[in-house]
Amino acid sequence: MSDLAINKVCVIGAGTMGAGIAAHIANAGVPVLLLDIVRDPADRNAVAAGAVAKMLKTEPASFMSKAAAKLVEVGNIEDDLGKVAECDWIVEAIIERLDLKQQLYQKLEAVRRPGTAVTSNTSTIPLANLIDGRSEAFARDFFITHFFNPPRYMRLLEVVAGPHSDAGLVAKVSDFADRRLGKTIVDAKDTPGFIANRVGTFWIQAALNAAFDLGLTVEEADAIAGRPMGVPKTGVFGLVDLVGIDLMPHLQKSLTGTLPKDDPYQAIARTAPLIEKMIAEGYTGRKGRGGFYRINREAGKRKETMDLATGEYRPTIKPAPLAGDLAKDLGALIAAPGKTGAYAWAILGPTLSYAASLVPDAAADVLAVDTAMKLGYNWTFGPFELIDRIGAATFVTRLKDEGNPVPPIFDVVGDRTFYRIENGVRQVLDLNGTYRDVRRPEGVLLLADIKLAGKPLLKTASAALWDVGDGVAAIEFTGKMNALDGEVMKLIEQAIPLVAEKFKALVVYNEGSNFSAGANLGLAMFAVNIAAWSEIEKLVKGGQDAYKALKYAPFPVVSAPFGTALGGGCEILLNSDAVQAHAESYIGLVECGVGLVPGWGGCGEMLDRARSNPMMPKGPMPAVVKVFETVSTATVSKSAAEAKEIGFLRATDGITMNRDRLLADAKARALALVEGYQPPKPPEFRLPGASGRAALSMAVEGFQARGMATPYDGVVSAELANVLTGGEADVVDVVTEADLLALERKAFMKLVRDPRTQARVEHILETGKPLRN
Repeated sequence: MSDLAINKVCVIGAGTMGAGIAAHIANAGVPVLLLDIVRDPADRNAVAAGAVAKMLKTEPASFMSKAAAKLVEVGNIEDDLGKVAECDWIVEAIIERLDLKQQLYQKLEAVRRPGTAVTSNTSTIPLANLIDGRSEAFARDFFITHFFNPPRYMRLLEVVAGPHSDAGLVAKVSDFADRRLGKTIVDAKDTPGFIANRVGTFWIQAALNAAFDLGLTVEEADAIAGRPMGVPKTGVFGLVDLVGIDLMPHLQKSLTGTLPKDDPYQAIARTAPLIEKMIAEGYTGRKGRGGFYRINREAGKRKETMDLATGEYRPTIKPAPLAGDLAKDLGALIAAPGKTGAYAWAILGPTLSYAASLVPDAAADVLAVDTAMKLGYNWTFGPFELIDRIGAATFVTRLKDEGNPVPPIFDVVGDRTFYRIENGVRQVLDLNGTYRDVRRPEGVLLLADIKLAGKPLLKTASAALWDVGDGVAAIEFTGKMNALDGEVMKLIEQAIPLVAEKFKALVVYNEGSNFSAGANLGLAMFAVNIAAWSEIEKLVKGGQDAYKALKYAPFPVVSAPFGTALGGGCEILLNSDAVQAHAESYIGLVECGVGLVPGWGGCGEMLDRARSNPMMPKGPMPAVVKVFETVSTATVSKSAAEAKEIGFLRATDGITMNRDRLLADAKARALALVEGYQPPKPPEFRLPGASGRAALSMAVEGFQARGMATPYDGVVSAELANVLTGGEADVVDVVTEADLLALERKAFMKLVRDPRTQARVEHILETGKPLRN
C-alpha cells in the first residue's frame, strides 16, 4: 500500500454518475482528472467538458460552489490516460459492459503508478469478473466503490473488497470517502446488487405488483407505503417517478440475469403492461412527460395521477387518513382489515423476509443492511428495525402461517429483538446470538448516543442542554422543525450561567432533519389573531437579548448547522464565535419573504461582516448595499461553501463533510477557542442615513418596474433599508449595536401588524410556499 495521501483523483467516465463523483471530489477541495471517450475529433475533450458545463446548470446542483468546478481538469482516454500516474485514486465509472471495463483496465495497468487504488462504480458486475486476466498487483489494488445517485447528496458508499484486495489500501480510500467526501461506508459482499439496490429493487417491485394486484389507486398505495413505513413522503410511486420509470426494467434485467434462479426476486420480477406503455410513450416520470403523477400545465397546473385501472390521467385525489393508530403502529397496519392491511403486508412481509435472508451472504451483519437502506433509500428505519417494531416472533408466526420460508437469522433472534439498549448503550444482535455495542467510527460523536446514557442538564418545552464531554455543553432545539420560540430563549438564558460555572465552552447542535426553520411563525400568528402585540414584541426582544447573551458570554460559542438554517436559525449562527457547518447547510435570512425583517440581530451582524470583508470597498454604502441585496431577496445558500461566499459564514468558519462527524468537529473547534478567550467588543457603525435609503429605494423601484418585485416587496424593503441605513442617523453619527436592534424591533412590529404580512405568513404556514402580494 502507498503511504501517500489522496491528493488527486482520476474519474474515468463522464456520464451521470462519473461526472457527479468527480464534482463531489472537487467539492472536497481535491483536484480531479475527468476523462471520457473522443466523440468529436475537432473537440477531443467535448464529452468531459460538456459534462462539467451541464453540472454547472443542473438542479439540484452537483457542485457546492462554482469555484469547485475549477478543480476538475477534463481530458480524454486516448490522449490523457497517462496522466493517471499523477493520481492517487482512479475511479472507473464507464458503461456497464464487462468487455469495455476489462479493456480499460488493461490500458490502466500500463500507465498507473503501482499502489494506486483502482475502483469500479459498478453495481451489477462481480468483482472477480472485472479483474479476470489482470496481474496480481492490479488485483491487489482493485476493489469496488459503489456510489449512489446523486453522489453529492446520497451518503451511502458500498465498498466491496475482493480476496486479493489490499486491506490497507481499502481502508485508506474508505477513510478518504468518509472524512473528505462525507460518506458512510458499508462493507458489502461481492453479490449481485450488493445490499441497498438488491433490497430496494425487491421492495419497489413488491409494492408495484401488489398495488396492481389489489386494485389500489396510486394515492392509496403511497399513503400506506410512505410515512407509516418510514419511507420518504414520495411513497413508492413517487419515488419511481423521481428516479425514472424507465430505469426499473434495466434494474430488473440486471438482477434477474445475475441472481440465482431460486432467488425470491426472480418470482416477482415483472413489468406491468401499463408501465411498458408509459415508457414507450415517454411517460418516464419527472424527467419525461409525466409519470404516475404529473402537473398538467394545460389545465392550470392541475395535479394529476395515473389511474392504474384505465391507464388515463385524472385529478389527484387526496386519500383518507389511516384510521386510528395505523400510521404509527406497524403491527396494527399489517393486521388491518381490507386493502390497507393486505397491501402493507404484501410489501413488508416479502421485503423484510428477503432482507433478512441476505445476512450473512450479501451483508456481514444486521447493521450493514439497516445502514444501507437508511442511507441508500432514505428509509427512516432499516429492515431489521422495522421487524423489531412489528416483533420478530409475530413476524415469523405470520410467515409460517402463510407457508412462507423463514430465513435462518430468525432462529438466532427468537422472541428477542435485533436491537436493544443496555446500560445506556445501543446494542445489535450478532449471528452468534450475543449482543454487541454499536460502535461508532473514530471521530464520530452522536447526541443520540449521549441521550441514551444520560439526562439533560436543563430542559424546556422547545430546547435542552446536554453535557457532551470534555467540558463542553450543547444546546439542542427540540420543537417541531426545530422552530425557535420563547422556550428556546428561556433555555439559553438558563444555560449561560450554568455553562459559565461548570463548562469550558458551548455548542449549538441537534440531530433533527434540519438545524432550524427559524422563528415559530404559527405561534406568532396565534398572537396576531388575538392582538397580543406585547407578547410578540416580548418574543422579539427576548430573542435579541438571548442571542446577544450568547455572543458576549464569557466562554466560546460554536454553532453547528446542517440542512436549513433560516431566519432566527441563521441569526444564532451570526451571533456565534465560530461556526462548524455541515457541507449541506442551506443558510439564509428569509424574513422579507414573509413580509418581515430580521428581528434577532441579523441586520447588524451581516453589516459587521460585510464591512470587515477585505474585498469590500470602503465607505458607508457598499456594505449596506451588499446586505440589502442579500436580505431583501431572501437569499439562501445552496451549500456551506456558498454561505461563505454570500457572507453568512466567515472565511475562517469550518465545514464538515460527514454529517456524523459534525458534533465532534464543533466540539473540537469550541475547545480550541477556550485558551485566552475574550468575548468580542460590541460593534459601532457609521451608516448613510436618508441618502442611502434614497439610493436603495431607486433600486427597488427599478425591480418593480421590471416586474421583479411586488408593491408590498417595496414596503418591506423600505423598512429593511431604514434599519440598514441607521434610521434617523447620518453618516457622521455613531450607530451602536443597540441602536440597530431597536430599529429592527420597530420595523418588525410595524410590519407584523400589516394585513399583507399576515397574509404572507398564513400562506407559508398553509402551503409551504411564499405569497407574492
